[in-house]
Amino acid sequence: MSNFSDDILNSLLANFSITEKNCSFRPLTDGYINDTFLVFSEGRPLYILQRVNHLVFENVEGLMNNVQKALQHLEAEDYHKITLVKTLEGRSFYKHESDGLAYWRLMTYIDESTAYNTTESTEIAFEAGRIIGKFHLLLANAKVDHYIDTIPRFHDLELRKVQFQEALKNSSPEKKLIAVNDIDFARETLGRLATMHQTDLPLRVCHNDTKLNNILFSKKNGKALCLIDLDTLMKGHFHFDFGDAIRTIVNTAPEDEQQHDKITFEKPLFVDFVEGLASNQRFLTDQEIDSLPFGAILLPFLHGIRALTDYLNDNIYYKVAYENQNLDRGRSLFDFTKKALSNLKFMENVTSEKLKV
Repeated sequence: MSNFSDDILNSLLANFSITEKNCSFRPLTDGYINDTFLVFSEGRPLYILQRVNHLVFENVEGLMNNVQKALQHLEAEDYHKITLVKTLEGRSFYKHESDGLAYWRLMTYIDESTAYNTTESTEIAFEAGRIIGKFHLLLANAKVDHYIDTIPRFHDLELRKVQFQEALKNSSPEKKLIAVNDIDFARETLGRLATMHQTDLPLRVCHNDTKLNNILFSKKNGKALCLIDLDTLMKGHFHFDFGDAIRTIVNTAPEDEQQHDKITFEKPLFVDFVEGLASNQRFLTDQEIDSLPFGAILLPFLHGIRALTDYLNDNIYYKVAYENQNLDRGRSLFDFTKKALSNLKFMENVTSEKLKV
């Protein structure tokens, strides 16, 4: 991000339909994929400027079409609207080619909002469940076949298995020795999850990356406002969004926590999240509800095996702050996977009791 001076970023802003000039910028560093900046004019935060990583999202135009379609639905009294700022040519993104290909977009900033990486608050857990349910209700009538897959087979267990096995073939003996226990757990769990997989679930337009810090909350009253980072918005199963939320809400430790005794499965947070989901009118089938505990195991494992695979591949996908961060991510996520597995019956009872009404 240090490569982007204020002068460069202001020259990019000049391609969008805004009146503000000579803005200042603050990089936002929580994301692993895109470069993101908060845009200030006269000291007030007004916009989010973001470079979409076209090496990860190869069809940026299709991605932005997904986002535009979804934003037409995502507005309600209890769901805050986000607006894409059009370019001078009326497009939803600016394609910059003079110094190498780059795709930039500009969105309105929601003032007095905040996000959390983890939480110990049952109120935040409840609100996260409520807003994810609201998100799906608002998109319930969206036509799934009108949305492209921005990352094909994103949550496909078989694809992640193949990628993991390929990384094992090509990785150094030293890395495989360091990660030997993690590799063994990945192999064992791949087999176990294959036997738990459910079929014949309805396809929905899903967010597919519902970690807690992709939910904005009001600083004033603590209410959830909306979901952000819609790049992975595409067809999927609801248990994808459920499981991704659970892995970051029910676990109070950061994703790359190295002290695994700090990684927890907080039952009260799970209950409140499900109650928040249930506070919306019912939209899930019985079969979808039955799949939710599987999702809470599948998603942390998928993220864990992806992190382990990237470690074996010398960190070519996720940004890392230190050499073994992807290994630490994988180990942390695998530890939470184990804890979710040990709470399978608890999750089945809670989801059935709260949601099948």
